[in-house]
Amino acid sequence: MNRSYLILITCALIFSTPQIAFAQQDSFKSYTQELPAVTVKFDMVAIPAGQFKMGSPDAEKGRKADEGPLHEVKLDAFWIGKHEITWDLYELFVSKFADGTENSDALAGKVDAVTRPTPPYLDMTFGMGKEGHPAVGMTQYNAIQFCKWLYSRTGVFYRLPTEAEWEYACRAGTASSYSFGDEATNLNDYGWYAVNSDNKTHPVGSKKPNAWGIFDMHGNVAEWTLDEYIPDFYNKLKGKPAVNPLAIPKALYPHAVRGGSFADDPVKLRSANRGLSDPSWKQNDPQIPKSNWWFQAAPFIGLRLVRPLKTPSKEEIEKFYNQKPIADYKN
Repeated sequence: MNRSYLILITCALIFSTPQIAFAQQDSFKSYTQELPAVTVKFDMVAIPAGQFKMGSPDAEKGRKADEGPLHEVKLDAFWIGKHEITWDLYELFVSKFADGTENSDALAGKVDAVTRPTPPYLDMTFGMGKEGHPAVGMTQYNAIQFCKWLYSRTGVFYRLPTEAEWEYACRAGTASSYSFGDEATNLNDYGWYAVNSDNKTHPVGSKKPNAWGIFDMHGNVAEWTLDEYIPDFYNKLKGKPAVNPLAIPKALYPHAVRGGSFADDPVKLRSANRGLSDPSWKQNDPQIPKSNWWFQAAPFIGLRLVRPLKTPSKEEIEKFYNQKPIADYKN
């Protein structure tokens, strides 16, 4: 990945200024995002700027070495999806035939054409259900292109959360193993995981939310972040508070995923637990090279949106969305 991309993504995340006037920008509060020509909508929760301790203490049950050391992080304000993105919305992006917004582009002629995913070789719902269920199986590149599609329809810059933003929103002011405390026995009220999921996804929002009103941060599906997964990344952040930290991706694997899934044990659903992508998720893909779009062996990975309060410039947004995918392994 070239250096210009690294600079651009950092600018878009941290140093940008609000040069595009979008609805909701003037009043920082939670809102519902509508799309033209369709009834599908989604909710975004306002997360105030703040500082928290990222990672886990040495004594936390199930702690891994990559969760330390505990370090102070300062974040700018942002919005985060109240729910994981569902098939109801994602399918509009996947299929031009389902996309009733196609002739109603908010930025028609002002944004580069949106490339849609190639048709998958498998049923990407994996038979687990579609209406109200989280969309699954997309690559990180696919997820970012979905954000670009949303931008073309709404004029609003959406992206994936950083690891720090995700953990801050998940914790919702807590420092415990989970957003609801340290006892995994209470997890049944807040998330779908190996014990109660019947090994499948469930409609989003069917468990209790955390204290900030965000659902399914523990379980249902694991969620993409923008970060490269670097096991000792936190060592580079100790000392003075890290401001809007991001492990900028330099390779296709591994990228950091958060939250655990319906297939995981409680320890992997903790607020500090760090997951990572793996090329084995494409083991069922017959293409050479492997698809840029789908993980045909990963029914447990989905996404949640973030919108930064500080909107990047249109140029930064375009360059962020229009990066070419990193080549995958050939076999």
